[in-house]
Parts: sequence; C-alpha cells; structure tokens
Amino acid sequence: MLLDKAVEAAVRAYPEVRLRRTTVEGPAHKTLVERSAAVDLLVVGARRREGHIGMELGRVAHRALHHAACPVAVVPQGHGASARGER
Repeated sequence: MLLDKAVEAAVRAYPEVRLRRTTVEGPAHKTLVERSAAVDLLVVGARRREGHIGMELGRVAHRALHHAACPVAVVPQGHGASARGER
C-alpha cells in the first residue's frame, strides 16, 4: 500500500523519530482533532491545483490547523520520499 511504503521509508530515514500508527474510525476532521491532544505533531496533506498559487487546503487540513491541540505540519501533494523517487 502507498501509505505503508511512505511510512517504511520515513522510519528508515529517521530512525530516531518515534512513530505510532493507529487506525481509528470516525469523521477524519473530528478524529484528528481529538487525537491531537495525545501527540507531539499532526501531519496532514494538502493538494496543489493548477491555476492556483500555493496550496489548497481541504476541510480536514483546515480544521486541523485551527483546532488541533498540537503543532500541525501541512505537506503539499508531490513532496516526500515517493515524490523524490526514494524507496
């Protein structure tokens, strides 16, 4: 799976960073904001659209930025190990 590959690459590249993966059911924006109280950093994605300058935040990323209890990192689409051709 795409997410599994990205997580594996991140763990290999940054072994000193503790990563905890959890599967939780519910509306994404509500679940992420609730869970943000128990983490050090919340990472969400954002799309890039042709004709737009910068990023376009979806509802989930927007709510996380404004309501999370921890810092939020917004990663634009097309960034990261898979975009650089790393494995």
